[in-house]
This record gives sequence, C-alpha cells and structure tokens, in this order.
Amino acid sequence: MYKFWATFCKELLLLSRDKGGVLVLFVMPAVLVLVVSLVQNNVLEATGEGSIRVLFVDHEEGALGEKIRQGLLSSGALALVSELDGKPVTDGVARKAVSRGDFQFCILIPEGATAALHRRAGDFAERAMAGEGEQATSGAAVEEAVPLTVFFDPTVQGVFRTAVTSSLERVVQGVEAEEKARVLSASLKKSVARILAPRLSPMAVGQALGEFPDLQAAWGRESLLAVRPQVAAGEGAKAVLMPNAVQQNVPAWALFGMFFIVVPLSGNLIRERQEGTLQRLLSIPVSSGSLLAGKLLAYVAVCLVQFALMLLVGKTLLPLFGTPVLELGDQIPAVAFLALCAALAAAGYGLLIGTLVRSYEQASMFGAVSVVVAAALGGIMVPVYVMPKAMQALSILSPLGWGLEGFLEIFVRRAGFLDIIDNALSLLVFFALTLAIAWASFYRRYRGGR
Repeated sequence: MYKFWATFCKELLLLSRDKGGVLVLFVMPAVLVLVVSLVQNNVLEATGEGSIRVLFVDHEEGALGEKIRQGLLSSGALALVSELDGKPVTDGVARKAVSRGDFQFCILIPEGATAALHRRAGDFAERAMAGEGEQATSGAAVEEAVPLTVFFDPTVQGVFRTAVTSSLERVVQGVEAEEKARVLSASLKKSVARILAPRLSPMAVGQALGEFPDLQAAWGRESLLAVRPQVAAGEGAKAVLMPNAVQQNVPAWALFGMFFIVVPLSGNLIRERQEGTLQRLLSIPVSSGSLLAGKLLAYVAVCLVQFALMLLVGKTLLPLFGTPVLELGDQIPAVAFLALCAALAAAGYGLLIGTLVRSYEQASMFGAVSVVVAAALGGIMVPVYVMPKAMQALSILSPLGWGLEGFLEIFVRRAGFLDIIDNALSLLVFFALTLAIAWASFYRRYRGGR
C-alpha cells in the first residue's frame, strides 16, 4: 500500500511541476465551457429565443408601416431601430450600416405601400366575388404584390435570415388577412346590391343593405390554430427541462477536458522511459501493477477535480454573463458515478497511449487528435442528430458520446441511476479494455511485472 501511495503522490507532484499540463487540464476546459456556452447561447437567442436588432425604415409612415411595426414588436422576435445618433434612419444610412456589419438586417417599407395594399386588396375582393366567366376587373391588369424589402449583411448565414424573414412574414400574413376581411365585407355588399337591384326597389335594396352585417377587420387577426411547443416526456416521467446551451456544453467540454488528460499522462510515461526513471523504479521491489495503478488513480483524481470545476463554472460563472444556470437535478449520486466512470475511461486511454507509442511527439499528436476526433463524433462540438447518417452511425464508437448522452439524460431528461447504467457500463468496459492492453504492453516491454 505504501508503494502505491508513493507512486500516487509522485504523479501528482510531477503534474504540479508541469505548468503547461496544468493549464491544459484545468484552464482550457473552463475557457472552452465559458466561450462556447456564451456563443451558442447567443446563437439560440438570435434564432428564436430572443430579440434581434433590426433597422426599420418606414418611407410612408402610414397605416401599413405602423401595423407591421406593432406586429413585430409584439412578437418579441425583433428589436426595431428607427433612429441612429438621434436621427431617423434613411434608406442610404441603413444600407451603409448593414454593409459595414453594424447591423445585420434592415426592413424597408416603401412609399405608397398602404395605398397599394388597398388597391390590391380591392382587386382581390372583386375577383373573389366575381361569377364564373365574369371579368373581375374589366380586363385591367392585376397589380403586383406590395414589395417589402429586407436587405442583410452578406456574411449572415441562412438560418439567421430565415429567422428575420419568418417573423416579418407572420406579421404580414396577419395584416393581409385583416385587410382582406375589410374589403371583402364591402365587396360582399356590392354584390348583394347588384343581385337584388333587378328584384327590389332602390329603397328596399338600401334597407336590406343597412341590415347586412359588416365583417369585423379584427376577424383577420384571430388565430384558428395554435402551435404550442413542448418538451417531450414519456408517460409518468418527471418534468424535463427546456434544453439550453449550458446543459449541453458544460458536460460536453468537461468530458473533452477529462479525456485530454491523455497528453500529460502519456507524456509522463514516455519521459520516465526516456530519462531512465522507469528502469530505476522497476529495479526496486515494486510491481508494475502498483506503478500503473498509482499513475491511474492520480489522474482519475485530477479528472474528477476537473469535472467538479466545470460544474462550478456552470453554476456560478456562466450566469454572471447572462446564461441560464446549470441545473444538476436531484440525481447527484448518478452524476458522481458517471463522472467516475468517465474519469476511469479517460485515464485508461492515457495509459494505453503512453505504453504503446514510442516518443512524446507521437503521444501528444496522436493523443490530442484522437480525442478531438472522438469529441466530434460523440456530439461534443455538433449535436449528433444534425450529423449525416454515416456520422451518426460512427458516433456510437465514441466514449465521449457515451458520457455526454448519460449526462444529458440526467441534466435534461431528469433520468435516474438506472437510466444511465448502460452509458456507465460502456465507459467501464472501455476502461477495462484499455487498461488490460496497457498492462499487457507494459509487462511485455519490461518483462517481469514485478
């Protein structure tokens, strides 16, 4: 036991002297969690979770522009900016501001839009009320749709353009329905008068039209169908949380940092071998198993400290920057057990690389690249469900994916210990395989396993 404890303390001492390794293990994951969570949180807000600042230029300042303005503001999807430096935004100023990247979007209401809307709505009503074979507009050309322009920064990606144009289209559809209801009511009276005129006296026709009800314009604004987004949960399941960037990124990048322990762990093994330290250690009465176990548990302890630090960042630091607080749920034992399994898998992989490769350069390059590849496949960088089918099939091979799926089960779906047992067992099997291969390689290379 003393030999094992001495090896354990030696590894921690060596790691504490490696300032670069400490930065890689503790500072890098914290920075990644902070930066990626803030970036993705703003992306979610910009694509429907919050308001996008948009320039709004209304050349007409009529009823149409005001209705669109009020509709966009009430939706909460866009924050409209009509003044810059205390002056009204003009077409030219708006285009320059967007082209420079100061704003990403501008909505332009053209002059005469309200009058054009009324004319087009009237034409629509005439055609709607016309009988078969009648010329609704006496052969006149149908006026084109009123153009509402949305111009945008060319560097803006399609998902953001869709978010803005979809918000504008929803408001425009409401305005159109209201205007159609208004003109349809007037056209309906005209059609009734035309039908009754040959049969009744003008006085009777006027009396009938006076009793004919008007369609209320507000009728066009009323929704017949309602879309209510909800988070799916099985029957009898606990209430699940609305997923956010924090719940995805804190466990994701914590796992990434834990598996990045492969660089300092394998590096220390190789340096001991190259400097002759390992041969001297093997010359004393200590077994190779004790040496590997001391190294393994020292780095498992480091991984657990890493993970606890990442949880602390999610609970205390990220909310200071405006993100949601990381919700751990009420299954803390399950979180701790899964973290231990992930730490064992990460340390086992580090031992495997350290015993198989020949040089520090090989260990640092192959270890780092393999962890990045496993992270990409496991959904750390991009969620698995948005990957191509072939990549989704490969994602089941990533130990980081197993760990991330388990943590999301706990944090988002409010799963319990039994729900993540498959993920935990997969990590433990991975640990057992890597440890067995590492021990066999170590034993064969140094003959004896004392």
